[in-house]
Amino acid sequence: MRVYPDSALTQLEFDKVKTLVADLCKTNYAQQKAGALRVHTHRNYIELELQQSHEFKMLLLQQQYFPNDFLLDIRKELKLLGIPGALIVGEQWMQIRRLNESMGAIFRWFDGERRLAFPALTEVVKNAYYEKQITESIDEVLDESGVVKDNASPELQKIRMNLFRRRNELRRMFEKVVQRMTKAGYAADIEESFSNGRRVVAVFAEHKRQVKGILHGESDSRKTAFIEPEETIELNNEVFSLENDELKEVQRILRELTARLSVYAPLLLHYLDIIGEFDFIKAKAQLAVQMQANLPNITDKAQVVLVDAYHPLLFLYNKESGKKTIPVTLTLDEQSRILVISGPNAGGKTVTMKTIGLNQLMLQSGLLVPVSAVSQMGIFKQLFIHIGDTQNLQFELSTYSSHLIHMKHFMENANGKTLFFIDELGSGSDPNLGGAFAEVIMEELSRRRSFGVVTTHYLNLKVMANHTQGIINGAMQFDEVNLLPMYKLIVGKPGSSYTFAIAERIGLPQHLINRARKLVDDDHFKLDRLLNRTEQDLQYLEKEKKELHHLLRENAKLKKEMEQVMDKERHRQQVELLKHQNKVTEERLVYLKDMERKLKQIVLDWKKTENKQEVVKNLKDLLFKRKEEIVVNKLAKKVDQKYKELNQHIEVGSLVKMRKNYQVGEVKEIRGKRAIVQVGALPMNVELVDLIAVEKLPTETEKTKS
Repeated sequence: MRVYPDSALTQLEFDKVKTLVADLCKTNYAQQKAGALRVHTHRNYIELELQQSHEFKMLLLQQQYFPNDFLLDIRKELKLLGIPGALIVGEQWMQIRRLNESMGAIFRWFDGERRLAFPALTEVVKNAYYEKQITESIDEVLDESGVVKDNASPELQKIRMNLFRRRNELRRMFEKVVQRMTKAGYAADIEESFSNGRRVVAVFAEHKRQVKGILHGESDSRKTAFIEPEETIELNNEVFSLENDELKEVQRILRELTARLSVYAPLLLHYLDIIGEFDFIKAKAQLAVQMQANLPNITDKAQVVLVDAYHPLLFLYNKESGKKTIPVTLTLDEQSRILVISGPNAGGKTVTMKTIGLNQLMLQSGLLVPVSAVSQMGIFKQLFIHIGDTQNLQFELSTYSSHLIHMKHFMENANGKTLFFIDELGSGSDPNLGGAFAEVIMEELSRRRSFGVVTTHYLNLKVMANHTQGIINGAMQFDEVNLLPMYKLIVGKPGSSYTFAIAERIGLPQHLINRARKLVDDDHFKLDRLLNRTEQDLQYLEKEKKELHHLLRENAKLKKEMEQVMDKERHRQQVELLKHQNKVTEERLVYLKDMERKLKQIVLDWKKTENKQEVVKNLKDLLFKRKEEIVVNKLAKKVDQKYKELNQHIEVGSLVKMRKNYQVGEVKEIRGKRAIVQVGALPMNVELVDLIAVEKLPTETEKTKS
């Protein structure tokens, strides 16, 4: 991306974002890549970088393990591996082995469905492969500590076997010498030591001439002499010679291993780059998690459609200090290419501009941005910025002269793929003349179909934005009562500077304020006051709108809960109905089966017995009993319509219903567990357990009268 001026990225604090990414990197490769982070213009490259960051962010949020644990920078060792005749020692081979095994774990991680689930991350290892021969070749020669194995070659095995024997002989011989000298009183307290790799006896200096052997030196105090005993000289020579032979054979084996695996040096360097690339992607994903950043929709056309966008650095700062960050929502497209933001000073105009600019830079450098995922962001080829005082003492330029030089560059080079930001357009000169130039500059930038944000206090620019196609107004909200900025952008209307309101609130003398008002053009003052009142009305409407939305949400919640209760009640009623139907059906099936069994028995009896009259009598009893039950059921239904059962004690005078035949009467007398019930003109003796207390229900006529 082409930026103007050269300090544009620094003014938008893109360098601080790069530092945040670099601090999260663990490898030198990733740190260098973060420090050299560039803003790109090729959509395919940008989308791949963003998708990789997004996929790794998903891994972090899902707490999935990714095997990228190798963090050492062994680039020097790998370059040495590719040099003919070079020698790589055991510890270096262990690092190369760990690199190869780490890559093996990464390739195994991408086996199966993960290649389909994480296609962008898979691109990193697309042109690489895992070479297990590297690990196998190292394991043939070295153990897990990096020491060359005894069986690495027959010669080495023979040398070490001889060395083992000679060292044992030397140890036994040396112990005998030390015992003899100790017994003679020649040996010092430390008894033995090593000098130049040879085993020596420590003797008191006054006895050194009594001990035969080679003097290797004395202590600093000159009280102890170190002598190689005569008996061990030959064995020491053999051990020393075998150790040299061992060293030469080990070097030969390692040089041979280096030559054999040198062909894999480019592959191993590629492995190191892949691990560094994953480390860089992980760092970007970690920063995205901290910023609550997302992947917006990327489009070919130049546009900025931000929904709930935050300034990345301000969001992190406020998050750490426990403060709330106000998001920005705006649209810059073909119909609304230039946004003119007005409002009081320190109200957030510049922060809003930097929010848009820094998010755009981050997006085009492959970093996820703290915006809603439904946002849409295009790709720009140029970014121009003019923020703050640009007075240049070196070239003897005033603030306004420098301002015009920047605007000249903007107008000459802007096009449909340019995103620009101008803070306080036209400031630094006479308001009327500066405002006129500001209008011309905005007209030219709009004619060139470039996109941008302009902040201003000029009323003529606010008026121009209202009637010029492609330019729209925006205002930063301000709490006039408490004199506090609200840092919220409202698109579609200009804002007041609250000049007189602020002066009144802070307590400037009223006569000075009134005098200032008289000096201002009356129409100008009325317009500013109208903007002031309009903004306060909009704030009130916004508050009412939020309260209405809250009530609507509560109403929807209550409606949902009520529907759930009604659904449960309907379900319960359906279950009860089915239970009742099932019970009736079961009783009917039992009755029909019983009737079938009895009728079969009657048929058998008819065939077997000669007394046909008895069989006919049984058949009549069976059918009559059924009819009787039907009659009783009809009577029960009729009685239940006229009388209501009562759960109370039965006493003389109570109206009762008989359980068996559903007749209703009055209790005249109680005799122990039985009662005399008057049913019509007939008294009946009935057990108390067969009676139910009832009361007569009112008839339809009685209900109507009442």
